[in-house]
Amino acid sequence: MIRAFVLVKTRPGTSEEVVRARGVKGVKLANSVLGRYDAVLVIEARDLVELRKTIYEALEKLEHVEHTETLISIFHPGE
Repeated sequence: MIRAFVLVKTRPGTSEEVVRARGVKGVKLANSVLGRYDAVLVIEARDLVELRKTIYEALEKLEHVEHTETLISIFHPGE
């Protein structure tokens, strides 16, 4: 299992639209945040192919997404 944190920049005032993406398969958590990015999503996928599909074919095609940065977790404490 791969876990990734996706940092998302959106058009001004539209981060809530991206947070609604928590309904996309693999998105475990989605929150609006303050700072350089507008939203943070936690995605779990069984492999890199599934992760790529979730990010590029679902999240990045959302209307208000301008940029994403993906951080792949290398350590899962407690697992």
